Amino acid sequence: MPPERRGGRRFAIEELVSAGGIVFRPGASEPEIVLCGRAARGLWALPKGTPESSETLEQTASREVSEETGLDVRILRKVGEIEYWFTRVEVGKRFHKRVHHFLMAPTGGDTANHDHEYDEVQWFPASEAARRLTFPDEVQILKQAVALITHEEAAGDDR
Repeated sequence: MPPERRGGRRFAIEELVSAGGIVFRPGASEPEIVLCGRAARGLWALPKGTPESSETLEQTASREVSEETGLDVRILRKVGEIEYWFTRVEVGKRFHKRVHHFLMAPTGGDTANHDHEYDEVQWFPASEAARRLTFPDEVQILKQAVALITHEEAAGDDR
């Protein structure tokens, strides 16, 4: 792909990939979703990260979600992908990022054990999680995930 011009300057384009998950548990009236937050920036996001060498997308999603949330998780199914572009002028690059999202159920762990990447990790009812998420594309993938949750899973019967 040819470099892009912006303001007369050429930017090389780099493709990036990451994977993460939408972790849910049964709630009183709707499923609850775990979100990761950065207080100083007022940011709320879904957990995700970059593959390590030879990891599959599923392995990356499980590892990153566990590290960032403190939860042990099990992948139930793939939800979909989001993609976006961003530029880092200081390195002269424009990035095209594709993020693969998986629907996940917690199998153990505790959000108090999340890593240092986020200041806080909290559970929210799905509708509240959708309002809190910072990025609109993450709101859309969350809505897709909630639509995939079966009645049995929402009730906690996901054997």
